[in-house]
Amino acid sequence: MSKIREAFAGGKAFIPFITCGDPDLETTGRIVREMAANGADLIELGIPFSDPTAEGPVIQGANIRALSGGVTTDRIFAFVEELRKDVSTPMVFMTYANVVYSYGAEKFISTCRRIGIDGIILPDLPFEEKDEFLPVCREYGVDLISLIAPTSADRIAMIAKEADGFIYIVSSLGVTGVRSKITTDISALVKVIRENTDIPCAVGFGISTPEQAAEMSRYADGVIVGSAIVRQIAEYGRDSAGPVGEYVRKMKAALK
Repeated sequence: MSKIREAFAGGKAFIPFITCGDPDLETTGRIVREMAANGADLIELGIPFSDPTAEGPVIQGANIRALSGGVTTDRIFAFVEELRKDVSTPMVFMTYANVVYSYGAEKFISTCRRIGIDGIILPDLPFEEKDEFLPVCREYGVDLISLIAPTSADRIAMIAKEADGFIYIVSSLGVTGVRSKITTDISALVKVIRENTDIPCAVGFGISTPEQAAEMSRYADGVIVGSAIVRQIAEYGRDSAGPVGEYVRKMKAALK
């Protein structure tokens, strides 16, 4: 069983997202350790990109702050390698295809394997173009996570059948960001996924409260939260590890 599958083995998984280097890598390290200590089952680490097309203003702002602070892919690789000395929680990178392509796909993915990254999420990679990276990911045992959106329609079964690690269900149309209400029929999406694969699926985009997390976990195997956490980091800056850790604890408790 892969480490990503293991993250879902103990019940409903809570998956927090953080942008590496916002406000700096030292703070990111403290936050990740607090997330792990407070029950995060899998952690998404964002590699900042200058044109993050799937992101709303909150995570766009985090990307800008991180890049302005001098964060690079190589610095993030070194950071994760250090993090892995004491953090065993499964971790995946969330970034953009251009980041991987410009770095060199084999070099990027083989480094992920070496430093202990379990998977990558590329929200701008169309399903039809995944073979650009999938063979290399499978060669090095790094899961290429597939996304399914409300607009995926008749492509859901096709995507599900070929998915690795877990399936990221995009709960809402548009970019990332906190939403007061999620109107997509998640149960209908999960039903089609379940008819085609037993790979776990987690819902992201728009979830911010324990109540929303509990509701989404009725249908899916896990819940992903990004913007609500990144907004806390923007508010508390270098003092955000404690508040984020407490938030993760509450969200995880809502899934039990």
